[in-house]
Amino acid sequence: MRILLASSEAVPFAKTGGLADVCGALPIELARLGHEPVLIIPAYRQALASSQKITPTGLELSIPIGNKSVRGSLLASELTCPNSDVRVPVYLVEQKQYFDRDALYGTGGQDYIDNCERFAFFSRAVLEAIRLLELSVDVMHCNDWQTGLIPAYLKTLYRAKPGYDRIASLFTIHNLAYQGQFWHWDMLLTGLDWKYFNWHQMEFFGKLNLMKTGLVFADALNTVSPRYAEEIQSAPLGCGLEGVLQQRRDVLSGIINGVDYDTWNPATDRHLAERYTSETAATGKAACKAALQAEVNLPLSPRTPLVGIVGRLAEQKGIDLVVAVMQDWLRTTDCQWVILGTGEPKYHQILSTLAERFPQKCAIRFAFSDDLAHRIEAGADMFLMPSRFEPCGLNQLYSLKYGTVPVVRATGGLADTVVDTTRESLERRTATGFSFREYSPLALAETMARAVEHYGMTSLWPQLVKTGMAQDWSWNRSAEEYVALYRRIAKGSRQVASV
Repeated sequence: MRILLASSEAVPFAKTGGLADVCGALPIELARLGHEPVLIIPAYRQALASSQKITPTGLELSIPIGNKSVRGSLLASELTCPNSDVRVPVYLVEQKQYFDRDALYGTGGQDYIDNCERFAFFSRAVLEAIRLLELSVDVMHCNDWQTGLIPAYLKTLYRAKPGYDRIASLFTIHNLAYQGQFWHWDMLLTGLDWKYFNWHQMEFFGKLNLMKTGLVFADALNTVSPRYAEEIQSAPLGCGLEGVLQQRRDVLSGIINGVDYDTWNPATDRHLAERYTSETAATGKAACKAALQAEVNLPLSPRTPLVGIVGRLAEQKGIDLVVAVMQDWLRTTDCQWVILGTGEPKYHQILSTLAERFPQKCAIRFAFSDDLAHRIEAGADMFLMPSRFEPCGLNQLYSLKYGTVPVVRATGGLADTVVDTTRESLERRTATGFSFREYSPLALAETMARAVEHYGMTSLWPQLVKTGMAQDWSWNRSAEEYVALYRRIAKGSRQVASV
């Protein structure tokens, strides 16, 4: 099949979060399966400064935005895989006024005021690229609100254009909390008829909503875990769009994100003090734990449980629960903590104070460090993800591969990928971690206590480690599910949903 993936970010060109990991890895796996993917992203300053080879195509764009015409161009690059000869064409939409900026979506905690204009331009540019590059496309795979206009354009402005009428569209929700909401007059920038600005289609409490637009106009919808696909059909995780999703539930599905095991694999990871497999995990993880403790200035204590956290220090990730538990545990429990990430200033302050008061138990690094993230995954005994909501999550999947037992809240992808440790799951040898449901410090503390208790059981902990490391959450598995979905929608009807 011929799949065109449109995304606002993709590794190794530009990244702010998990969306980039998905859109950098999925095309490679689709190509490995014998399909013909093409990826289109904006030519951000970050992308042009990357180490990727990017060349002009000589193809120019002229995109109507409101009452003006904005010019741009197409650049060419490719995605490659170090362990194969697979190559995926990548095209970057260049428009310096829109994309030659310090950040992708905003700075100083504020979105760019012209984000609607920027991504309306990008969406039209993606569709114009099909004509200019003479691409034959079976499925247009759009990702998050930044591409929400593309399914609408396919159903309206491009509906009668030769070659476009046969393109089916898939819209993937990576995080419904970010919806691309703009004032109603930005509707003029899209070039779409005002008749679509209604509560059935593009309007949301008086605003233009690009996430809703994608949900309404796409032929099929999916999100990044089956559990999250269920959760977003009701409040609060529906974020106001639960009615739309309930109406479209017949075309809504969930596919777990994959892991790039070429990058996240303790047997080959160049960042580690000692590489290991499931057979050598006992000695390999011990060496990595000692190296991590030394790196972050924690006492070398082999039998003290070491808890790792990597990610945004925000309430979505449950950091409010973490600090509540830490404030008690640092005083009462023999347990070490290493935390890597940045986020809300108030949590920076609380965690800094805790690190100062308990330097023998708590190490905090307010930064983004891919190298250290790998070493935490390998060196920690447990990995903590008590998220308020989690569409998929990747760190728990990395943790399983590295034999670092995840402790998670049972929501979204965390519920789909981590099997709680109970007497029954231990007997079946399916247990891979520890989970809880109630979003409270008490529930987290009780689950952490269970994990620490099992850590002290030398007959059970190695079983948890080995079972987790045996899980297959590779992109090959996920890509095959996407191909099955592409085939279904390519054969299905292409009518605009009524919501």
